[in-house]
Amino acid sequence: MTATAGAPAPSSTGQGGGPADGTGEESADTGPISAISPADSPVTSVSPASPVSPVTSASPASATAARPLPPALPQTPAPSPEGSRPSRGAPVRLRALDGLRLLAALMVAAYHYGGRGGEISQAWGSSPREQFPTASTYFAYGCLGVQIFFVISGFVICMSGWGRPLRSFFASRVSRLYPAYWAAILIVTAVFALPWVAFKSVSPSDTLVNLTMLQQPIGVDRVLGVCWTLWAELRFYALFALFVVLPGANRRRVILFCAVWTLGAALADAANQPFLELVLMPEYAPYFIGGMGIYLIHRYGHDALAWGIVGLSFLIGQHYAVAELWHAPNPSFFSYRSTLGIVAIVAFGYLAVALIALGKFHWANWRWLTLAGALTYPFYLVHEHLGWVVVEVLHQKLNIPSYGTFALTILLMLFLAWLLYRFVEQRLTPVIKRSLTAVRVR
Repeated sequence: MTATAGAPAPSSTGQGGGPADGTGEESADTGPISAISPADSPVTSVSPASPVSPVTSASPASATAARPLPPALPQTPAPSPEGSRPSRGAPVRLRALDGLRLLAALMVAAYHYGGRGGEISQAWGSSPREQFPTASTYFAYGCLGVQIFFVISGFVICMSGWGRPLRSFFASRVSRLYPAYWAAILIVTAVFALPWVAFKSVSPSDTLVNLTMLQQPIGVDRVLGVCWTLWAELRFYALFALFVVLPGANRRRVILFCAVWTLGAALADAANQPFLELVLMPEYAPYFIGGMGIYLIHRYGHDALAWGIVGLSFLIGQHYAVAELWHAPNPSFFSYRSTLGIVAIVAFGYLAVALIALGKFHWANWRWLTLAGALTYPFYLVHEHLGWVVVEVLHQKLNIPSYGTFALTILLMLFLAWLLYRFVEQRLTPVIKRSLTAVRVR
């Protein structure tokens, strides 16, 4: 039986704990996102050590001109005096956030390779539970890397949109998201077209729609199973741009946005209105909101309102994670995740981002983490479907043991991610960004 790369739109949960397939194994795809968000680069912060001129750090133009690797990284503008006491100091890169992004991506990869059933079982030649009798239990929790991505995305998007005009914000998001995404679509389509590959791609027409990143609302099969998270990211960007970036980001406006979105998402869930649920994303909103609350703490220091946003979003977010991923012990399901385990990993995501934002990991300032963060998004895009092909070749045709195949597949996907970063993102991202931000004189 052949499998297809195109995946139907996920259930309302969108998570790996969704409906079981015919064999009782979970069939819904779990992806990032860039969060960073798979889609967002790691950030720079302000160090309280040495003051800098507000004029120098607040200029969006100078931030663009002096951006570090990877491309399109947001620089922190000088905090405004409004609200709580802002942090001051020279820009310091939060490299630990790069490392956390890669960790979240590896969690998702472990889930896709050894923590669920579906096409990966065909690639291994048997269920991953047989390949990893003990580890598969832990791999099943890897899908929660998506929640961590969303918290990081809330933090980074709040930072990158601060003091930036709408056009610049739009250009930064498009130039960051699309180059690697287009390349991943084309590569997966080309590989699945090879006659010896058992997995089938979607139709040519659906592939073209996938290039827009709007295939899910249109109801078209997905080339990349993980791209459902990008659809969540796009909706977050739209809400943030409309209600924060367009009128101008400041502390009061972000707090109001977080409060109104939290209440609106809860009401949308209670009203059971599909359109409101689609726009307000009650199952994902808490993670984005939590990340924004953490950024307010990072920017202005400890503040009861900001900590209240973070705490409330965690309490709601862990509920949705448990509701989506927990089920009673049942041998017909691929995996069983305990409530405590789910809550603990969600808490870890919030805590890790908060500690990084508070400067507790400034010591983790290794340059290699910058590259690790740069590879996260392209790795996230290509690892699942191309991983099926690589696992099948390494394990079934070359007879490499399960753990060796697992490690080699991860390394090969990281190498492909580096190629995409080096030859696609670094070349196309600046070109697209300049084109979208260029001032046209009539």
